Amino acid sequence: MEMNQTIMVEKRDGARVPLDLNKFHKVVMWACNNIANVSPSEIEIKSHIQFFEGMKTTEIQETLIKAAADLISEETPNYQTVAGRLINYTLRKEVYGQFEPNDFLSTIKTNIELNKYDEEILSLYTEDELNELGAYIKHERDDEFTYVAMEQMRGKYLVQNRITKQYYETPQIMYMMIGATLFSAYTKDRLRWVKDFYDAVSTFKLSLPTPIMAGLRTPTRQFSSCVLIESDDSLKSINATSSSIVNYISQKAGIGINAGRIRALGQPIRNGDAMHTGLIPFLKLFQASVKSCSQGGVRGGAATVYLPGWHLEFEDLVVLKNNKGTENNRVRQMDYAFQLNKLMYTRLITGGNITLFSPDEVPDLYDAFFADQDKFEELYEKYERSRTVTKKSIPAQEYFSALITERKDTGRIYIMNVDNANNHSSFDPKHAPIKQSNLCCEINLPTNPLDDIADETGEISLCTLSAINWGAFKTPQEMQKTCEIAVRALDALLDYQNYPVKAAEISTMNRRPLGVGIINFAYFLAKNGVKYDESAFELVDEWAQHWSYYLIKASVDLAKEKGKIPLTNQTKYDIGVLPVDTYKKDVDDLIPHVDKVDWAGLREELKEHGIRNSTLMALMPAETSAQISNSTNGIEPPRALVSEKQSKDGIMKQVVPGIHHLKKKYDLLWDQKTPEGYIKLTAILQKYIDQGISVNTSYNPVNYEDEKVPMSALLTDLLTCYKYGHKQLYYNNTFDGQGEVEFKEDKNIEVDEIEDEENCDSCTI
Repeated sequence: MEMNQTIMVEKRDGARVPLDLNKFHKVVMWACNNIANVSPSEIEIKSHIQFFEGMKTTEIQETLIKAAADLISEETPNYQTVAGRLINYTLRKEVYGQFEPNDFLSTIKTNIELNKYDEEILSLYTEDELNELGAYIKHERDDEFTYVAMEQMRGKYLVQNRITKQYYETPQIMYMMIGATLFSAYTKDRLRWVKDFYDAVSTFKLSLPTPIMAGLRTPTRQFSSCVLIESDDSLKSINATSSSIVNYISQKAGIGINAGRIRALGQPIRNGDAMHTGLIPFLKLFQASVKSCSQGGVRGGAATVYLPGWHLEFEDLVVLKNNKGTENNRVRQMDYAFQLNKLMYTRLITGGNITLFSPDEVPDLYDAFFADQDKFEELYEKYERSRTVTKKSIPAQEYFSALITERKDTGRIYIMNVDNANNHSSFDPKHAPIKQSNLCCEINLPTNPLDDIADETGEISLCTLSAINWGAFKTPQEMQKTCEIAVRALDALLDYQNYPVKAAEISTMNRRPLGVGIINFAYFLAKNGVKYDESAFELVDEWAQHWSYYLIKASVDLAKEKGKIPLTNQTKYDIGVLPVDTYKKDVDDLIPHVDKVDWAGLREELKEHGIRNSTLMALMPAETSAQISNSTNGIEPPRALVSEKQSKDGIMKQVVPGIHHLKKKYDLLWDQKTPEGYIKLTAILQKYIDQGISVNTSYNPVNYEDEKVPMSALLTDLLTCYKYGHKQLYYNNTFDGQGEVEFKEDKNIEVDEIEDEENCDSCTI
């Protein structure tokens, strides 16, 4: 580029100065410093900046960022770090007016004056303490963020004015503020815990969900990721459910709605004075509530509705997302999960029928469906014989064919195995049955309907999430400290946050549920030289044992220190029963169980001291929050070595970690012949988890005759999931060959379109 002092450019403050190309060259050189296989001149050439009078300096910087990002490829992945640094430079100038960050305390005071930070932080800490925390901040860690990480930071997490795009903090400030807020109530070793938390999140050992990342430190006081709301079969309860949805959608939460109690179309109401309009009109009401407001401007509202598979309206409900039909009989902007159990699978295998009922006529059947499987089977067969109960019988083969077809065609018809969910739960189903899950199908918590929004006898369940980066550790023992930090941080959050609905607060204080998951699993497998198959069974079993043990142990230690939960008697933990005691023993066929940790000692500690949290584990999706940590998505295999993520914020390229030396080690999703290996690995993980897993099934048609995935394969995998104890099935992915058009020269790049409203970042930690 040639210097041209005659062109005047506009700085951020509005001042007009002569164009200084050397300055921008220095910035590019700085961004490339100590990074192999990148070229500053290549970035400058790629940018093709056309300078003009009055051009903004920010426009030049964004052009350089895009140029570096466009150079990211399988052969030259390090441009992702260069692009990340260029964003960091731009962000620093935006926030501080210079590259060097302002001190921590002055940043806090400025942002409180602007009503961006919660003013309480200044009354919770002395200025000396805040200065000590500020001195501990490692701003150079911002240089480790990749392009996609910094774009996600700018787009979703950093405190900002979302209209003007004015930013008020940088990532390291954000991390320290979150830590200081979380541990503000600690009286012992408070600053040590804040620093330990800061180190864990800023070095990517611990990953946080969107409500915490975007909201904690601001005047917002609701940070739970997942909300489970159950509706009763009454107008009062339906209205209370709708109001609760609006309250939580506006606070960035993903919603699970249990509408399974609502009676079927044509059932009598008001003693026969009128006929019920059925579920669909009320599902439309819930949909309107979900879509009424975006989740804090970060993401559109999203929900999954849970329905018993034997509901009388099943045939109409299963096609609600189908593109055929009119809007009158479709409710497409929510996802749906159908609840199944052993009896229904048995009917499929034996060639029997599935009988459908309206829940209002068989309320005892509905309750037994979750709490007592033997009683359910007895009642189900009794009502099948009854001549007075409204019912409809469908051949099981036809029933499952419809269910699987819609799951395949929409990708968004989910499955919940209610007997697995209750048998392998941390709750006693006789007292606290699991009747639903959440938006992303990994949370399993008790619920009860509300009669009205102020009803304190109902129960709305919340779960607060985080995830451990397995790829950040060399041995499973190294995870212990990070697991303890995760449990303590999330437990403290429960007391710090506010609760828009009283029933949610009561439930949370009584049960204190947490959900700690896993990210970077695919990288973890690759760096250990194993794939999504039997080669990984022993390794995953050992790490999952330690991870589960450390989380439970941390909660027991907290119980010793702060007291056990009030409703501990409704948990299996109370009597020393662990997830490792209640899993489906079919998993032992995959890998025989051998204790790798002191489970016996932990059982005794539980009996003596109780537990602080009724749940501790949940394997959630981890899309954008994993990107922040330069990690692979949760437990999912990557679709490509380089993925192009398309969202409302634009297109971003993401490179798998360790691509230089692990390129041939990754077990990519569409290279896997069947989902069998993934299903079995997740079954081993489920063995040690008190809640659930967002388990996906994925199929590449090229692996099947005539390039069509047969129904038999889908049914076989569904039965396999049930056999090995899976509680929920989330997405059904089918590779359609799209997304490679722009990159024909590189089969390892795939365009992956992300719909933000479906990608629940609250859950997707």
